[in-house]
Amino acid sequence: MYKWILAAFLIVPVIELWGILQMGEWIGGWNTFFIILAMSALGAYFARSEGRKVWLEAQRQLQSGQMPGRAIVDGIIVLFGGLLLLTPGFFSDILGLVLLLPITRPIFRHMVLQWLEKRMRNGNFTIRRF
Repeated sequence: MYKWILAAFLIVPVIELWGILQMGEWIGGWNTFFIILAMSALGAYFARSEGRKVWLEAQRQLQSGQMPGRAIVDGIIVLFGGLLLLTPGFFSDILGLVLLLPITRPIFRHMVLQWLEKRMRNGNFTIRRF
């Protein structure tokens, strides 16, 4: 797994830089810069808004005596989407926006829950204390 993370840290910035340069050639450097700034600002606002909704849902579930499992997974997805929107680049912005949308979030929630279930069934899921 660490190889994949290392590969992502090396490959993703190169792809993002290529996308920024291509967009700069297409619409101009300043326009590209302002679009990246606008996407980051709108992404921060949208992530905050969606994060607040998820937080309120988790509180509602706790008050009704339920475990907020779905809300926790949604919160992780919203956090990751918000972080992707704050990083400069068009590909990360698109992925971050898709993660934040309430329409597409159940797809990613299902993927995360399947991944967790698979890890737990194989015995590869451990909780470490620091």
